[in-house]
Amino acid sequence: MDRIKNPFTPGAGSPPPELVGRENVLEQADVLLGRVKQKKAEKSILLTGLRGVGKTVLLNEIERKSVAAGYRTIMVEAHENKSLAALLVPPLRQLLFGLDRIAGAGDKAKRALAVLKGFMDGVKVSLGDIEVGLDIEPEKGAADSGDLESDLPGLFLAVAEAAEERAIPVALLIDELQYFNEKELSALIMAMHRMQQKQLPMLLIGAGLPILPRLAGESKSYAERLFDFPEIGALQEPDAEKALREPVHAVGVEFEPAALKEIVRITEGYPYFLQEWGYQSWNLAPASPITLAVVQEASAVAIQRLDKNFFRVRFDRLTPSEKRFLRAMAGLGNGTHRSGDIADTLGVQQNSIGPVRAKLIQKGMIYSPVHGELAFTVPLFDGFMLRAMPEL
Repeated sequence: MDRIKNPFTPGAGSPPPELVGRENVLEQADVLLGRVKQKKAEKSILLTGLRGVGKTVLLNEIERKSVAAGYRTIMVEAHENKSLAALLVPPLRQLLFGLDRIAGAGDKAKRALAVLKGFMDGVKVSLGDIEVGLDIEPEKGAADSGDLESDLPGLFLAVAEAAEERAIPVALLIDELQYFNEKELSALIMAMHRMQQKQLPMLLIGAGLPILPRLAGESKSYAERLFDFPEIGALQEPDAEKALREPVHAVGVEFEPAALKEIVRITEGYPYFLQEWGYQSWNLAPASPITLAVVQEASAVAIQRLDKNFFRVRFDRLTPSEKRFLRAMAGLGNGTHRSGDIADTLGVQQNSIGPVRAKLIQKGMIYSPVHGELAFTVPLFDGFMLRAMPEL
């Protein structure tokens, strides 16, 4: 079949042709956007889930909804080696200049720019040649102490007041929240707490790995009262089949029922893998319908491509000791595994694997769903480890 017309879109954050199974989360986002716009208190949303379940896709869709609802949006992605302050300053600066250009009474946007300049000086944000404004003096004592937990709430307060003056709500969307350190996450939570207390038109919608609720709770005990943590998981079988069936049906192509079930079985319903298997199956099918035999042929191509790209990128970031840890974990089978069992497989004492375990959690490769047990953050990664390292 024509590869140019292939409807499937495997890629990081690429919108699928059919966004299914996420209606409840999107409805929750609509309620949040509507209530904050009317200055009514509502919990912000932090999406949690494994890699490849579509958290970034949902953030992008919620950003689209935010713009349609009249919001100005700021969307950033956290990184291991970039601070929260360095991520936020450029888009906040752009937002405030945009607000300042809107005709109307009041000068709160200019004041917020002065607060932003003081904030940059206080936390020593280095952004090359970026200047807040050559003719703007930093406001002393507003958000310039150098203590992020004190300064970020003050900065958000100034920004939100400027937005309120222009009757424009602001949606802050942050991906990969688990990469922020405890102090940064605490400052972000405190800043959003201030927004809710003041009923200002600024909200946060974020996404991160399953450890995010625990990190937020450890950072600030009131986080569970400030945020909802919808869990984004694999699609149920009817939704997974719909995600495959509807895009091809729209262009006059069909899957055999057995072919659909085989893709759902292999991918376990994870959205990223559904897109990959759908993509390869379309490319290999000579004509409609896409058969079970085609899907079986496509599986080898899909696995090879994932091994070279999706999985390999993560594998290559690991040290030899981290690779051995994950290989031992993979050898124990699917599901969660106790640290003691991993240590036994490695032939070492349990307390000796603590540093490697901590580094793998920090890198976002594993997480602890319950105390004392570990699981992969990347679906199907256990199978890749067994292929990449046949022998421990």
